[in-house]
Parts: sequence; C-alpha cells; structure tokens
Amino acid sequence: MLRGVGVGDNTATVTAATVTWIMKDGTGMLGRILFAWIKGSKLDCDAKKWRLFADILNDLAIFMEIMAPAFPACFTFIVCTAGLCKCIVGVAGGATRAALTMHQARRNNMADVSAKDGSQETLVNLAGLLVSLLLIPLVADNLRLTYALYVLFTSLHLYANYRAVRGVVMETLNQARLRILVENFLREGKVLAPPAANAMEPVLPVYHQDLTVILGAPLLSLASSVSDLEKARVNNQKKYLLGWTNTKGRMSIILHPHASSIDMIQACTHIEVFNILLYGKVQQCCVEPSTLRELQERLQNVSEEGIWEIISETHLLLDRIFPELLKGFITEGWVVDKNLLNFDEWRVDWNLEEKKMQ
Repeated sequence: MLRGVGVGDNTATVTAATVTWIMKDGTGMLGRILFAWIKGSKLDCDAKKWRLFADILNDLAIFMEIMAPAFPACFTFIVCTAGLCKCIVGVAGGATRAALTMHQARRNNMADVSAKDGSQETLVNLAGLLVSLLLIPLVADNLRLTYALYVLFTSLHLYANYRAVRGVVMETLNQARLRILVENFLREGKVLAPPAANAMEPVLPVYHQDLTVILGAPLLSLASSVSDLEKARVNNQKKYLLGWTNTKGRMSIILHPHASSIDMIQACTHIEVFNILLYGKVQQCCVEPSTLRELQERLQNVSEEGIWEIISETHLLLDRIFPELLKGFITEGWVVDKNLLNFDEWRVDWNLEEKKMQ
C-alpha cells in the first residue's frame, strides 16, 4: 500500500498520495452509512452469519490491498474498493461483536465480558506485531512468499472463525433456527435442544426456495379493501393477521399493538408451515399428516379468492400444533419472552370498530 501511494518513488507527489488517501477514506465512510441503513436491522437476527461475513470480507479487502500495487492504472479504484469493504467490516464486525458479547454475558456482566474480549484481542494483535517484525525482512522483496503466506494465514483465519461461529449456541429464536425447529417438529414430533439446532443453522449463504415475507407489515400490504380484512380475520383470534399474494409469491404478517414475543413466534411458525406446504416434503411429516397433505394439494391450483379459505384453515391447524410446540420450546430451554425475528415497527388494531360499538 505504501509503495502504491508513492513511497520510494521520486516522481510521486504528496498531493497525489493525499488525494488517493482521502478518496479511500471517503468511499469507506459512505459505504459505512449505506450498509448500516440497508442491513443494520438484520445484524442482530443473524449475528453468526454476519460475523463470518465480516471476517471473509476483511480478508478479501487485505488481498485487494496487497494486490493493488501490481495494477498501477487501477490502484486508486482498488484501494477505494478495499477501503469500502473494510468500513463495512467495521459495521458488521462491531455490531455482531456487541450481539455476541451480550449473549455471552450470562450474569448481566456485559462490561466485564467486553473488557476481557478487548484484552484478548489486544494480546493477539501484540503477538501479530511481533511475528510481523520477524516476517517483514523475509517478504519485503519477495512477492511470491508474501502471497503464499497470505493464503496460508488467511486459510487458518477463516477456518478458526468458522469453527468459532459454529461453536456459539444461542437460545433465542431467529428465522433460521425457528425453521429448523418447526421442520423437525412436523417431521419427528419433537423439539430439538439449542445445541442440536445451532449445529444445523447455516452460517454461509444457502439457497432454498421459500416465500418472500414481510414481517410487521403495514395494513395495505395485506388488505386493499374492508372485505379482504374481514376474510383475513375469519377463524382467527390471534394477535396477528396473515395474507398471501399468490401472483407475487409474497406473504405479509400484520401485528396487533398488543402482540407479544410468543405471538411473533407463532406468526413466524405459521410462515414456516406455509413454506412446507408450498415447497417442503409433506409426506415425511408425522404431525397432522392428512391435514398437511390435503392443504398442499389444494394450494397447487388455488385462486386468489380461495387462498383466504386455506389461510383460515391453517389458523385452525396452528391452534392444534402450536401449544405443543411452544411447550417443547420451554422444556428444551429456548427463550420465548424475546426473539430475533426482525419484525418491522408497523402495528394495526383491527378491532377499533368493535371497541367503538361497545
């Protein structure tokens, strides 16, 4: 990097180096703001996944920096891109560190855990500086050795971080862990314990076909008329409403102002049941198998009008299976009085007319 901005080059100017550094820092600052705006609400929900993402992106940024001097014509662009990546790493890494520190502070001693985590990081960085002093004379004029050591250390770093993230056992429900629990419950009739479910949670991007879901959506995304709202309320005494737009493959959940964490978990369980009906293997389920098979067959060619009837029947299905599922959550040690399901802040009271009549 220093060589790229002109160190050791008699033709380089201070102005050019300064402009390059300012562009690098400015690009990173803009990236930090945009990333926090777009993805900030998701960092708590998938802390392990974003923690590993930050580590991978950090190593990629370092790779771009050590490769930048080899492409002098694109040096500024590569350096700015690397700076952007590092600033995103700062947001994702710092936010997920706070989330994981809160998880590890089992005695409400977050300050203590954070201080010891900082001391541990300082010790590791100090060891890294000492090793760097030994390595710099060896790699200063040997690019092949530089790249070979980078590949070796980066591989070790990513493997260690992957194992570290895999080792975290979180008892709070997010969408990925809830999906694993619901699928296992419908398939085997029992709830997995936190260690087993966390071991199955994906920490790398995995493609699976599922619905587009809006959690905590505004009323307009579910009902465009009073009749649609009335259809959504049929056979539903819960603190949420659920609607599905078949043409767009989108499902919306509307929350009542008094909806609790358990209501949110039940709503997301409802979503996972719909995912199984649409894309899952219902024939492998042992809980309510006949009902699930019948609903899946009807969903294959359902009309926009008929979807409300199916949604109403899935509410009745949830009334039968969710109490047992919730009991399993509590028995196995899952936290249900709070969750990481990433609901938006929209709330709708659909009983206002009834209150006025009273």
